[in-house]
Amino acid sequence: MKRSKILVMILTLALCIGCLAGCGGSNYTANNTEYVIGLSGPLTGGAAVYGVAVQQSAQMAVDEINAAGGLNGVSFKLIATDDTNDAAKLATNYSSMLEQGMQVSLGTVTTAPGLEFTNLSAEDNVFFLTPSASGDDIPKNDNGFQMCFADGNQGAVAADFVNSLGLSEIGIFYKSDDPYSNGIYQQFKENLNSSISTVEAVFTDANATDFSTQITTLKNCSFIFMPIYYTPASLFMTQAKDTIAADAIYYGCDGFDGIGSAEGFDIASIPQEVTMLSHFDSNATEGAAAEYIQKYTEKYGTDTLNQFGASAYDCVYAIYNAMQTAIDGGAKIDVTISASDLCDILKEQFTGGFTYSGATGDNITWEDNGYVSKGAVKYVIKEAD
Repeated sequence: MKRSKILVMILTLALCIGCLAGCGGSNYTANNTEYVIGLSGPLTGGAAVYGVAVQQSAQMAVDEINAAGGLNGVSFKLIATDDTNDAAKLATNYSSMLEQGMQVSLGTVTTAPGLEFTNLSAEDNVFFLTPSASGDDIPKNDNGFQMCFADGNQGAVAADFVNSLGLSEIGIFYKSDDPYSNGIYQQFKENLNSSISTVEAVFTDANATDFSTQITTLKNCSFIFMPIYYTPASLFMTQAKDTIAADAIYYGCDGFDGIGSAEGFDIASIPQEVTMLSHFDSNATEGAAAEYIQKYTEKYGTDTLNQFGASAYDCVYAIYNAMQTAIDGGAKIDVTISASDLCDILKEQFTGGFTYSGATGDNITWEDNGYVSKGAVKYVIKEAD
């Protein structure tokens, strides 16, 4: 064989080995001195109140764990990357986190980037427990789990609540081109009593600034279900406050979290009651939720206090507790363990009866499909005037 061909083969083999070592293939072993947790979320942009809350809460949990001695003396490290709620940025963020030694992850904060993360992490068998990416397909592969309610679960639970109110008609305002909004809407309609008629108003990215048509459609509704994020919700409420009846009720899901501190929005000027389905009460005065609130607000203030952050705090502790439980059961989790090997251990824990109690619920468990099982609360963000 000619020397040039041999050289080409050697270089090609070297490149392949380098790719496996640097690109985080499924057999990649991290050269870490700390356990590394990855996270991608909107740290800037319109959804930043979610991402910042998640980053800060996760870091607070990491700091507490490390101050208490880490996992058998080994510390944790959080790597947070900014995706601005843009799915197109996820692949770059994911590669960057792998290059920095990510062994386990909180996935993403929002659903659209989360769907990209779901596919990429499955290829490498990276375990993730997302605090708030609630799309039904987020945990479609066996390496993914949610601390938040899945959209379908939110839709079903919201429908159960509405069914109990004795209403004959309700309004629905949702975004048809958003996986989060449309997913909740579909499940809500499937679980809503057939005796309840609906008046529906839809919007998309193309008409997300002027809701005059939708407001006219919904103006006679006394109860309006809004499975959307807080930015369009706050805009709708502002534009509709003198048209929608003052005694009407706005009812959202976790996308409403943070609406009271949305930039440029004065929730006190809205005469209607604003409520949401939640797994976290930011006004809690006792228990794990109250303890989290006290620690978070002392450290970061109240502007970014929301269930997304509380859920992220619980995610870090749940992963830590699951790792400790596995070690206590005889598993070996060295600081240089590969993401894939750690994933296999954590999957066995989360589908094998592991329970966790924290700021967002007691005796939390997970189904084999990655969905979380825990109680929900109705949270009144603002009472009617």
